Amino acid sequence: MTDQLEASFDVMAQGERIAGLESEVAALRGALLVQQRPALDGVKGGAVDPHRAAFVERYVRQGLEAGVELKSFSGASGAAGGYAVPREIDQIIGATLKAISPIRSIANVVRTGTAGYRKLVTSGGIVSGWASETGARAETATPSFNEIVPPSGELYANPAASQAMLDDAQFDVEGWLAGEIAREFAAAEGAAFVNGNGTNKPKGFLTYTTTNEADSVRAFGSLQYVASGASGAFAASGQDRLIDLVQALRAPYRQGACFVMNSATLSVIRKMKTSDGAFIWQPSLSAGQPATLLGYPVVEAEDMPDIAAGSLSIAFGNFQAGYVISERSETSILRDPFSNKPFVHFYAVKRIGGAVANSEAIKLMKFAAS
Repeated sequence: MTDQLEASFDVMAQGERIAGLESEVAALRGALLVQQRPALDGVKGGAVDPHRAAFVERYVRQGLEAGVELKSFSGASGAAGGYAVPREIDQIIGATLKAISPIRSIANVVRTGTAGYRKLVTSGGIVSGWASETGARAETATPSFNEIVPPSGELYANPAASQAMLDDAQFDVEGWLAGEIAREFAAAEGAAFVNGNGTNKPKGFLTYTTTNEADSVRAFGSLQYVASGASGAFAASGQDRLIDLVQALRAPYRQGACFVMNSATLSVIRKMKTSDGAFIWQPSLSAGQPATLLGYPVVEAEDMPDIAAGSLSIAFGNFQAGYVISERSETSILRDPFSNKPFVHFYAVKRIGGAVANSEAIKLMKFAAS
């Protein structure tokens, strides 16, 4: 009799455990459904990042300033200000810039917290020597220190949208704003990194003094060029001149080096063949990998000049070591619904500088006889 009672108690306990497990499973399913259900447009991101939600939903869409972080973007006057773009949107802008601005994708990008950036570079001088255990140590040469201060300026964009677009809940205002700013920034900075004169903008690498002198005798800050062998064209053996350009760059810099030219110049090079009829241009064989020229990647930058008499149409070098881009880490936006009604303008500003940091790391081809 006792065994029967114990068995019945076990059955009842097992049933209670099964019922408890079923209720837990039902609760988990309900929680998963809640997590998978899309949030309403007005509250997207609110629980994750209140600042981002306040920026997009309150400031950008409605112009409400409460709860939005105010930061000044002027180094001269604190009265002129804008609203700091949330980190996520600023990262989207940065990623898009890197994807569509070719020089930014290969240069050394430094983020700063202030308006200026300085870097010390040493040149010349043998700072070591050999001696016996007890021999005298002669004084070694002292290297020269050169300060690199990339010229900078405020890069701005001013896209506009109608208030009706901003009021539309289906309109992706965050993606639109990041894309418009990135496209306008990329076009302006891409030209400045190549041909900028350094006045309120970066100094482009093609605007530096050029000479055909080698690294050992060339003045600091000037770039070496290799002549193409003919004015406004390649010599008969154009591929040999390209090899001379590659070998002009010292071996430590060739690791990570690439060619930079525009599409018109590239079309000329893609037709070059070796003596046995093989193209010196090698297309990419896998997705995501760049095509190569003499074993080095080619970056197409449309701001590079076309081939002409005396033009510097091809650059070859390690831009990670040779060119530095300094930028303040924040993009500021000022909403302007008054200047051009019924459109709302978004005045975006970012401080960007650029300069050649190491003139030995970049070589140019000049389309001239010598």
